[in-house]
Amino acid sequence: MTKRSNVALQAIVHNSFIQEIDALKPGNVSRYAAGHDMSYRDFEASANICSPILCRDSLGLGESIFRCVEATKKEVGCNTNLGMLLLFAPIIKAYKTKNKGEIVRSSLKNVLEHLDQNDGKNVYQAIRLAQPGGLGRVEKEDVNFSPNISLLEAMALAAERDMIAHQYVSGFETVFNIGLESLVEFDKRWNSVEWATVACYLSLMVNFPDSHIRRKFGEDVAKQIVNRSKTVYERFINNKNPVEAKPELLEFDKELKDSGINPGTSADLTAASLLIYALR
Repeated sequence: MTKRSNVALQAIVHNSFIQEIDALKPGNVSRYAAGHDMSYRDFEASANICSPILCRDSLGLGESIFRCVEATKKEVGCNTNLGMLLLFAPIIKAYKTKNKGEIVRSSLKNVLEHLDQNDGKNVYQAIRLAQPGGLGRVEKEDVNFSPNISLLEAMALAAERDMIAHQYVSGFETVFNIGLESLVEFDKRWNSVEWATVACYLSLMVNFPDSHIRRKFGEDVAKQIVNRSKTVYERFINNKNPVEAKPELLEFDKELKDSGINPGTSADLTAASLLIYALR
């Protein structure tokens, strides 16, 4: 990839980070409302830091994720974007290595299949450094220790309980089939990527129990949020003008944040959907 095209890719990656944080995502940090001891500026700074690192040709996938987490932790002081980094890195590698005329989805499979133990070690190190909430312990290949298997094999062990790991073993199934399709449909309907992003986020919330909520609060609470989100989602997508839904979305946002509930995995998948939408 030429220097000029790499700079252009960095701009797309950066813009995808910013579009995610610009949207009113109930329960998650946005330009409309801070939350969970994090602010819009924290995520903006993280985007500035990570976009060039993720696009650096000299770094392997796992190393790019670790370098981003290391730099973010140093500058921002908290884990703002680990999930996004885990999703962005394979997409970027796939885009860079795709053949002429090949879509990102087909090249993603090749990138994921060639992840090795070194990628796993770097990602495990990144996760330990980021210290995501509610991680806990598992019997096989616990993240608190260095893995003895490839990153893809490690993700397969976590795929049933974690939607980000599931993307690695499914070829980003959820991102393409739910997230991207929502962005296409609602951007066409409303001519607004910002409000299509909200629809994308809510569509992810209603289709599966959010992994971040499940880790912190358990399966029952995660399923309750799915059911609660369905009402908000149905009313939202039936608006001819989505701006009119802002009061209800802000009310739902406050409800979730007052309970300490953050649908962080849904937000991460939304960001990945935005990146693929921009790279099509």
